[in-house]
Amino acid sequence: MQANWREIPAARNSFAVLSAACETTGWHLRPVAQPESDITCYSLNSINEVRYRDEIANAECITVVGGPHATACWQEVATNADYVIVGEGEYTLPSLLASLEAGGDGRIPGVATVDWYEPVKSSVRLDAFPPFSEVKGYVEISRGCPFTCGYCQTPQMFGHCMRHRSIDGIARYANRYGQARFVTPNAFAYGSDGVHPRFDKIEHLLRNLSHEIFFGTFPSEVRPEFICRESLALISDYCTNTRLHFGAQSGSDAVLARLRRGHTVAEAIRAAELCHDAGIIPVVDFIVGFPFETDEDQRETITAMQEVARNGRIHIHRFIPLPGTPLAGARARSLLSETEKVCGDLALGGKLTGSWNEPEIRFFRRRLK
Repeated sequence: MQANWREIPAARNSFAVLSAACETTGWHLRPVAQPESDITCYSLNSINEVRYRDEIANAECITVVGGPHATACWQEVATNADYVIVGEGEYTLPSLLASLEAGGDGRIPGVATVDWYEPVKSSVRLDAFPPFSEVKGYVEISRGCPFTCGYCQTPQMFGHCMRHRSIDGIARYANRYGQARFVTPNAFAYGSDGVHPRFDKIEHLLRNLSHEIFFGTFPSEVRPEFICRESLALISDYCTNTRLHFGAQSGSDAVLARLRRGHTVAEAIRAAELCHDAGIIPVVDFIVGFPFETDEDQRETITAMQEVARNGRIHIHRFIPLPGTPLAGARARSLLSETEKVCGDLALGGKLTGSWNEPEIRFFRRRLK
């Protein structure tokens, strides 16, 4: 039985992770540009799912769909796909393939169909699976997040308890290539509970890495309250990146509190200043158009963006109500004309990337050191 992987740009690292997991049990996921027999697997987010919906529904093969959108909306996805992976896939996908090859019905924990679902009872231990093998990917060093930001799908997908890959496990794969880049919800939370940093463990990790190290930058980031002289010294002493990417998200403390972000505007501004003082360029995320954002909240965000832009760069995107989050089903509010003007001016001045009008533009068009 042949298992295929539908090539989707946004799912490249998922391919690396799940391809490696499948290889441990003898399965080879063959990349394809369209659904092919016997089985075609998809990993979809809530932005690109609509593009592949009809393709999956009309596919003349068994279809398996996972990813953030499938986890959040498994009942909906199951109306088009034969099987839906809900949550983490490293153990579940190979088990599903084995069940189907043996003539089973695929009804195993973690897999949903249009009329059946049983959740898994445990989480994936990262060291139990390689981060990549034949298909190269970034090394995922941590999963889970103790915070409950209103717009974020991460806790639903991976839970609130942080799990970490061991230092030996990270080094074994990161040192295979000239550049080491990592996947994590907060690079400065490595080795910790996600709230109280353990910079000693981060230094131990960095000491064990060779070649060029990119930490707290694409494709991961850090949280502003974790940025201090000690954490910045780790970047300066061990890492190649000259930028640090973190989320402020709003310039209004009222909005941050309602989002349950767990930090203040002052902490975000201070983090940008500390980066500048350390010779590191801060790249700061902001989201505009939250549904409960007042005109004054939006003006405070403009002010914060202008202040950060003096020492760094802004990455902006329009609010998207992702399914499975506390703000699912909400609608983005309109932007003030002054917000659009400031964003335009900052973009023209080379201080801002992203999009304040097109919510689908969520990431950098190019990698930043």
